[in-house]
Amino acid sequence: MSTTMAQALNAALRDALDQDDSVVVFGEDVGALGGVFRITDGLARDLGEDRCFDTPLAESGIVGFALGMAMNGFRPVVEIQFDAFAYPAFEQLVSHVAKMRNRTRGAVGVPMVIRVPFAGGIGGVEHHSDSSEAYYVHTPGLKVATPATVADAYSLLREAIADPDPVVFLEPKKLYWSKADVDLPVTTAPFGTAEIRRHGTDATLIAYGPALPVALAAAEAAAEDGHDLEVVDLRTLVPFDDVTVTASVRKTGRCVVVQESAGFAGVGAEVAARVQERCFHSLHAPVLRVSGFDIPYPPPIVEKYHLPDVDRVLDTVARLQWDDEPDRRHLTRVSA
Repeated sequence: MSTTMAQALNAALRDALDQDDSVVVFGEDVGALGGVFRITDGLARDLGEDRCFDTPLAESGIVGFALGMAMNGFRPVVEIQFDAFAYPAFEQLVSHVAKMRNRTRGAVGVPMVIRVPFAGGIGGVEHHSDSSEAYYVHTPGLKVATPATVADAYSLLREAIADPDPVVFLEPKKLYWSKADVDLPVTTAPFGTAEIRRHGTDATLIAYGPALPVALAAAEAAAEDGHDLEVVDLRTLVPFDDVTVTASVRKTGRCVVVQESAGFAGVGAEVAARVQERCFHSLHAPVLRVSGFDIPYPPPIVEKYHLPDVDRVLDTVARLQWDDEPDRRHLTRVSA
């Protein structure tokens, strides 16, 4: 059955609400409207306005309210309308949500999920296209997941809701309408496990969330020139799957990390450092990165220049040190 990522997320929320009375869903316009992206469409109507309901436009209040509910037996799932709208709630996340289990010596868990539509690719303006994952992964106590496939959207969200600790669930906006033949419910690889989406031998492309389709498309384009690239989908940024990542890089000997967010001090920098430390004697070239530029998110008219694309990935792959051919700048470009 052809299913979109948006439908998979809706089904995950619906099933969680139906199977566990402690689960509640709330946020700005998630009730009657069904959310800006209609991810919660029909939940209030079918499961009751006490299970899926609207809140005032106050993100710090939403997350603070969820924290109190999580400390008292509920499993709240909150939606932040857009990535950059989450910043007013950042103090709650960092100072309280992430620290509660440690603060209470493990006595009080915070089983809550903060759903955040994030990243670009939809022509959104400032405050509607941020890639804010680095803030969350740098905060001990938070788990961070970002699905890139329809099946993972369902499975990872169900796992996040069932988790005893807080999870920031980053949903790539531009993938909401991606489709796959998936029969729901579906269970994919466990939380904290990366997946190899394409096997290869020449180099490893590591990507997550909105960057995964770009990495896969680049690998297919490179294959036309006889270059066999492996593609690893991180799936969860915290916990991080060192085992799968290092095994892939040790096999191929080369690595490029692809991310949509700005490059400086980003997730890609952490991945590159971990790979360099663990795979140094297997590497034939430095670990390279492809990322967005280190600028505030640009206007929609120039968004396509800011976001990593297949050409930029291929150009970066060409910079790797190849024993048999020092200059591989002839790698096929797919656009003018």
